[in-house]
Amino acid sequence: MAGAVLGLGGCGDDGEPKASGDGATSLSTISAGSTGDTVGSATGTGDGTQTGGGTGPGTASSGPALDSGDTMGVSFDVGQIPDGGAPCGGGMGGDVDFSYIWVANSSQNAVSKIDTQTMVEQGRYLVHPGNGNPSRTSVSLSGDVAVANRNGGITKLYADVGDCVESNGVAGIQTSTGSTDILAWDMEECRAWYTPMAYTTQRPVAWSPGTFNPATCEWEGQQVWTAAAQSGVSGSVVVSVLDGETGMIDAAIPIPEINIGYYGPYGAAFDTNGDFWFVDSGNDGAVQELVRVDGVTHAYDIWMTPAINPYGFTVDTLGRPWIAGYAGGVARFDPVTQTFDVNATITGLGIQEDANGVMWMAHYPWSYEGVIAIDRDSMAVLGQTDLPSNLAKGVSIDFDGNVWVVDQGTSAFRIDPSTGTIDTFTGLVGPYTYSDMTGWGLSSVSNPEG
Repeated sequence: MAGAVLGLGGCGDDGEPKASGDGATSLSTISAGSTGDTVGSATGTGDGTQTGGGTGPGTASSGPALDSGDTMGVSFDVGQIPDGGAPCGGGMGGDVDFSYIWVANSSQNAVSKIDTQTMVEQGRYLVHPGNGNPSRTSVSLSGDVAVANRNGGITKLYADVGDCVESNGVAGIQTSTGSTDILAWDMEECRAWYTPMAYTTQRPVAWSPGTFNPATCEWEGQQVWTAAAQSGVSGSVVVSVLDGETGMIDAAIPIPEINIGYYGPYGAAFDTNGDFWFVDSGNDGAVQELVRVDGVTHAYDIWMTPAINPYGFTVDTLGRPWIAGYAGGVARFDPVTQTFDVNATITGLGIQEDANGVMWMAHYPWSYEGVIAIDRDSMAVLGQTDLPSNLAKGVSIDFDGNVWVVDQGTSAFRIDPSTGTIDTFTGLVGPYTYSDMTGWGLSSVSNPEG
């Protein structure tokens, strides 16, 4: 496994036959600028330790065996964002033309804005005045993006050029329009703000939902949450809450109980109650914790994770955090019972839920090239989709129901689950993103079932 850990860290973070499914798969490529597994018994034990005491034993979960190569018949009916109201029309999910995926080009110190429908890159932007080494991106319900830099600092970019403001002294708005015209740091005017932060490991970032104002057709009170630390220093983890409009730090929440290794906090997301969750990295052999921070009071709870190696992270529409382990299995946590369920037969990296209750996870080890579909409730494997890459890393769903997979080479893949069609976007530079890079995750938990 030591070799596998080194492989995961190839971007600063981190001969076998390839399985295939039935049915035809069509492929197309767009350049920048222009088999199911069998689910056996699970192994969920991790004690659930809550701040202030209280423990809960883990539980086991199992599901039916499915045939290798099962394909997914998925249909989506994605309407406007919850509470958006028909009169407003715009905003994330309200306007079919307003849909982007934001992919960090880590080695280029930049982020790409790619239209999820046309697959045309509409801008590439620097996200740090020096070498930020960006990784995670999070999209607000207004459609704007926040980017976390591993070397410290958070940057917000506007999605709509109409929101960009004069700041460089040159008449008109100067902003990137594709992959080849990255503007200098002081010239780009669609950067809303950059907040420097003195941490040596800063990865998780997530927008809070905010509140929709039907009178103005705008989301208000949105905040950017991030968890960061001094690399390798236990007790140094701090959750910071930034004003979404100004980038000013509204609150700093130290969590000294957390023991970390080199990477520290790794992935984050909000739940259906408006609470912030994050998980520690499993890359360095350190103890791993799952943490919930109350979105209002800032009180926090800590649970030890099961014996997996945490990597990908998301929260499903029933308010349950999912941890994709690159070893040991995939874990799902129930906040009500404070117990973990684990499917120990599959491992992976990025993970996100679609509108049909299917969890999509980038497979790891990379001997199998593709993405796995998992039933949200039974944790059974429903099928798999092969990809023309053995470096699949991040997974996100767009507002048309397509599954996006970002690899660690130069590409992003768009999969239509209903047809099996795969479209390929190429031209990324050192990509590394597996957070909520479209905003679908936040949108779905802001309109929970029931």
